[in-house]
Amino acid sequence: MWFRVITFSFILLTTFSYAQDFTINDFYSDNPELDAKVEEVFNKLYPGERVAQLIMPAIGRLGDSDKKIDSWVKDKRIGGILLLNGSKEQAIAWVEKYNQMNKEVGSIPFLYSADAEPSLINRKITGTKVVKSANKMTTKTEVIRAAKSISEELNEIGINYNFAPVIDMSPNKTVGWRGFGQVPDSVIPWSNAFITETQKHNVIATAKHFPGHGYVVGDTHEQLVHIKGEMKEVKNYPPVIANDVVSIMIAHIAVEENVKYNTNGLPASVSKEIVTDLLRNDLNFKGLIITDAMNMKGVSNIKDADIKAIEAGVDILLMPLDAGKAHQAITEKYIKDAAFKRKVDTACKRVIRAKLCVAF
Repeated sequence: MWFRVITFSFILLTTFSYAQDFTINDFYSDNPELDAKVEEVFNKLYPGERVAQLIMPAIGRLGDSDKKIDSWVKDKRIGGILLLNGSKEQAIAWVEKYNQMNKEVGSIPFLYSADAEPSLINRKITGTKVVKSANKMTTKTEVIRAAKSISEELNEIGINYNFAPVIDMSPNKTVGWRGFGQVPDSVIPWSNAFITETQKHNVIATAKHFPGHGYVVGDTHEQLVHIKGEMKEVKNYPPVIANDVVSIMIAHIAVEENVKYNTNGLPASVSKEIVTDLLRNDLNFKGLIITDAMNMKGVSNIKDADIKAIEAGVDILLMPLDAGKAHQAITEKYIKDAAFKRKVDTACKRVIRAKLCVAF
């Protein structure tokens, strides 16, 4: 019996100890070896472990406590962590701690994310090199230099997923100063330069906030906001999709007076019309779709919002109100509902693919 326990523990510790054979450049590639590895990892996961890949809480000021995160990691209820606020030294310590815990419980590696936009990184991760705010940059060279500096910092910490760049236009006061929209003609070329430089450092870049936050009135942290009629900023996304951005973040913005993509009073983050019909099918985006924080007031009052977002087609729930309860509810539906199970499995495999490229 003693031998069997030791053997089982050894298997747990080595099950997911793959070498880093892939990079972010492989994510969209026709790569049978990567496809096979995704299936291999997926098939080793139990239902609850598959669901966990879709859940990403936050740690740090305004995030969940270390105690809660520790519990969810031990119970295999989450698949990544947003390092929300803290020092660079604290971020490094968190990554080291949770890497070790994942090894001990036999979980696959995490996606570690950050809001490391040029306008936010020095506030979100103190002790990092100072870079200009996005709205104060004047050349593409400055953008590339900032993306390089930020990505090198993230590499040092162990963060492999950056929620940047903001590709919204500038009029909205909440997001306008965080992107390159002060010079409208620069939004796409500068955003693409940021994406290319970020992913060159094997960090996932994220274009946000789909379908467009720049022309709306209001702050989705505080309330549901609306786009009436034409979604003018959707045109910003085909060029970044063509540039192989690996992730797009969905905002908590309702769309009304739009015949094809009306969200019926719900935020885009829980709308099949926006997530699947528009972004997946019409724009042919094949990368990771992540929600904006699910604890924001633009979505948090919706019943079963976590399940609705997955049904809409998202891959990762960012900052659900309670990651443990979200995991339980999604797992219960996963077991009983075949159509929902297929959505979770598809999202899980997409997350595993990204992890094999940046985390293993």
